[in-house]
Amino acid sequence: MARGRVRELLIEAGRWVVVVSFSVALAFPFYWMLITTFKQDGDLYNTANNPFIFNMKPTLVHLQVLFRDTMYLRWAGNTALVGALVVLITLVLSLPAAYALARLTGKWGERMGIAMFLTYLVPPTLLFIPLSRVVALLGLQDTIWSLVFVYPSFTIPFSTWLLMGFFKSIPRELEDAAMVDGLTRFGAFVRLVVPISLSGILTVVIFTFTLVTQEFVYALTFIAPERNQMIGVGVPTFLIRGDVYFWGELMAACLITSLPIALLYNLFLDRFIAGFTVGAIK
Repeated sequence: MARGRVRELLIEAGRWVVVVSFSVALAFPFYWMLITTFKQDGDLYNTANNPFIFNMKPTLVHLQVLFRDTMYLRWAGNTALVGALVVLITLVLSLPAAYALARLTGKWGERMGIAMFLTYLVPPTLLFIPLSRVVALLGLQDTIWSLVFVYPSFTIPFSTWLLMGFFKSIPRELEDAAMVDGLTRFGAFVRLVVPISLSGILTVVIFTFTLVTQEFVYALTFIAPERNQMIGVGVPTFLIRGDVYFWGELMAACLITSLPIALLYNLFLDRFIAGFTVGAIK
């Protein structure tokens, strides 16, 4: 009995070691960004100082420079607006497309779903030149609407493929029963299928918005004016000048940008994992 108890304690201690190790490793980047944001330049660049603590009094200078001398708030607003519009467009187009493909019987449904997913795998470096031509012809160059037009071209294929897995997991009998009760096909889709698939829809929302905030090639190619920049381009462009890195301001910008996304992932972690696993299995 004593030996079994010791073994249980060792297993439990091993689990805690793994959990604590992963927690520290995952939280360390946020700690590093936080402490760098409030460190004075003399503390940051003095190699004799301990980099993990404040060796001098904290300062708000980096935040003041970020908000006063750059257009960070404007970039953040542009990113939020483009992200919201792209998420809306992606859901409006991918939901009915995924439902139609999921209910399309035979091999053609699977083939079309795989074909849509393969378009997502095409590298942006191969597409930004022809897409820039299309953007120029439409008169969208140097505006955020160019990104609203281009981003759905690679968010919709992946989202459609992901949602197909959810819709295939829903028994057809539920929809048939709803239509027997008087609902139309569209009514059954809106009132029955969509609520059941909230995990997949939430996964699409998080994936799409994260992709918009992190995308660099198209945002750099299509938009030149500082006022219309996205946050992923504006921050490194205007806070890295030659070989001079404004580390305090860079870390402040990264911290403010990453915290909402990190909180969103953690609040809906279970649904997010369910969304990807169901979409990958089906």
